[in-house]
Amino acid sequence: MTLGRMPELPTSDDIAIAVERLREHVRRTPVVRPGRGAFGSDGSVDLVLKLESLQHAGSFKARGSFNSALGTHLPPAGLIAASGGNHGIAVAHVAQALGVAAEIFVPAISSPVKIDRIRRQGATVHVIEGVYDDAQTACDARQAETGAFSIHPFDATLTLGGQATMGVELAEQVPGLDTVIVAVGGGGLAAGLALSLPEHVRIVCVEPETSQCLRTALDRGERTLVDVSGVAADSLGARTIGDLAFHALRDRVESVLVTDESIVEARCRLWEDLGVVAETGGATALAALTSGAFEPAPGSTLGVIVCGSNTDPSDLSS
Repeated sequence: MTLGRMPELPTSDDIAIAVERLREHVRRTPVVRPGRGAFGSDGSVDLVLKLESLQHAGSFKARGSFNSALGTHLPPAGLIAASGGNHGIAVAHVAQALGVAAEIFVPAISSPVKIDRIRRQGATVHVIEGVYDDAQTACDARQAETGAFSIHPFDATLTLGGQATMGVELAEQVPGLDTVIVAVGGGGLAAGLALSLPEHVRIVCVEPETSQCLRTALDRGERTLVDVSGVAADSLGARTIGDLAFHALRDRVESVLVTDESIVEARCRLWEDLGVVAETGGATALAALTSGAFEPAPGSTLGVIVCGSNTDPSDLSS
């Protein structure tokens, strides 16, 4: 898969506009310091967790969705989107907040919890056999019929501009930040961080071994279709990294892979140690630290993004 034309990445001005646009619509999510040596970190590391899991609609996706909807003139048909779950919940939340209709296409592998939350926001849900890409294909066909405004979860300029607001926020909350660990699916959140954090901040992108579209693209030097599976496939299971994201990330980030087992363990530890509810995708960044797949530099100030909480909490204890 070739790169094609240079995509339109959001500029610093676009991101500044998004910060103001979203000020009354998204939460300034908290950061917590679990203590020196927490989660297996070196005692000299200042570990900070960014709890974007407490964002409206349960994930960072609300940022990109609100920025997209508020940054355009919405048609009578309202909003439409394809999603593994979190993006759909966010778009449905935005539609409800703005008083417009929404249709969401989800793959059959999506969590029943997430599908139910989309419906409870008032959106019409279409469950499509296959994975995220199949849902996107069905969504595109429906959008052509209705003329609804399609909000892409990770490969659109307004989406990335919205996700970038979290980087602006994090840099304000943690002035000495020098390293960030973030999970990657289609790459929208990681790209937003790459576009908004200062150049000196080290960005470590974490993917499950079973869903590694970014690592494959970095290794091959181009976007490539990959097979996806595993415990976090509903949120991190994009078959290819976004075009925008790849341009933002390819010369900026490091790639780390983690096992499904380490993701499940990190999710349970967030609950048992801090009382923080996270879905598997939301715990994937932390898994790089707890498993030893990533070792931060001694004395660093390390931010770990806990990016989503849309999960059934009944199995949180290991």
